[in-house]
Amino acid sequence: MKKYFQFEELGTSYRREMIGGLTTFLAMAYILVVNPLVLSLADVPGLPDEMRMDMGAVFVATAISAAIGTLIMGLLAKYPIALAPGMGLNAFFAYTVVLTMGIPWQHALGGVLISGLVFILLTLTGIREKIINAIPTELKYAVSAGIGLFITFVGAQSAEIIINDDAVLVGLGDFSDGGVLLAIFGIIITVILMTKGINGGIFIGMVITAIVGMVAGLIAIPDKVVGAIPSVAPTFGAAFKAFGDSSFFSTQMLVVVLTFLFVDFFDTAGTLVGVANQAGLMKENKLPRAGKALFADSCATVAGAVFGTSTTTSYVESSSGVAAGARTGFASVVTALLFLLSLFFFPVLSVITSAVTAPALIIVGVLMVASLGKIDWTKFEIAVPAFLIILAMPLTYSIATGIAIGFIFYPITMLVKGRKKEIHPIMYLLFVIFVLYFIFLK
Repeated sequence: MKKYFQFEELGTSYRREMIGGLTTFLAMAYILVVNPLVLSLADVPGLPDEMRMDMGAVFVATAISAAIGTLIMGLLAKYPIALAPGMGLNAFFAYTVVLTMGIPWQHALGGVLISGLVFILLTLTGIREKIINAIPTELKYAVSAGIGLFITFVGAQSAEIIINDDAVLVGLGDFSDGGVLLAIFGIIITVILMTKGINGGIFIGMVITAIVGMVAGLIAIPDKVVGAIPSVAPTFGAAFKAFGDSSFFSTQMLVVVLTFLFVDFFDTAGTLVGVANQAGLMKENKLPRAGKALFADSCATVAGAVFGTSTTTSYVESSSGVAAGARTGFASVVTALLFLLSLFFFPVLSVITSAVTAPALIIVGVLMVASLGKIDWTKFEIAVPAFLIILAMPLTYSIATGIAIGFIFYPITMLVKGRKKEIHPIMYLLFVIFVLYFIFLK
């Protein structure tokens, strides 16, 4: 085992890898709670039941897809990087595709499945790495930051910290309301934990907020902690049923699939390079076994779609495990096993309300907008498309729209500036696709 994971070469041990794997799990365990709430649109009242995914089934799909992807990453790519359904992608799935565009969640899962299969094909042929390289680096940073702002807005809205205001569109909520105060408390305690550098600060903050909510009588106390694994039947295989519906094959679904592809491109590429750099695993500015790492991501997305969850991607929270000493894929194996073990703790979800999850969403948003500092704002031709991507996502309540606007303006500003040689041909193709996207929406 030590030889396979190269313990001696990388200067690590079982103890360090196990602690690193546990730390990564704690740092991203919030997804087990947040993902079922997001995909079930639990914070949106008055929706018909057919628009909501079953929370128990999504919980199982989340844990299984995370375990599968992380296990493949550990055993095949040998990286201390964990995977799970992506926060930005699940928000796009639920709030844009299902809620705003009115696409059935079964069709959305079909879109995720197609994107996963395309990922596998592109990965095996090496095309995926070429496409990633074609997207300007600074636009990748802008997409990440824009998703961070979008997630933050969703979290603040779900906890009613931000509410509708007919005069100015949005305004502050009622700060005398118990639920709002609990969410604010959660934000404060999570900020304190994260500022102090405590591993798993987001997850611990959620636990503390939930406990305080139960003590204050704002959250019902669950009758048990450990229970039977929920049935995955409501969502398992639903993606395949979508292919039998002729309405599934539309321009609208093409845009959805492309968005899943693009956003996962950015998340995975950035996380792989960032975490590998932190762990000192980069070789001559290149990522060894990049194809295998991307293959793990692709397989996890396919598995997640089959079981019933949105796109699975590499998690930047893996950096917390690296900080704790993880250097090899053995840490990922540990994290994968912990995700499987978590299947028995579904009853705890009953104490997780929007007031508990909002702080996690907001803090994840803070982490994601860190990429703003990597954009060269002094170059107007870069600043304009980057700014429009970041601004449009929360203001239009659509990740797809933000990406589309930015990718349309990028070739325009670059051509006018006389930098046409720097524009990759793929960016022209994306320009055409997104212009058609807006024509279709109109």
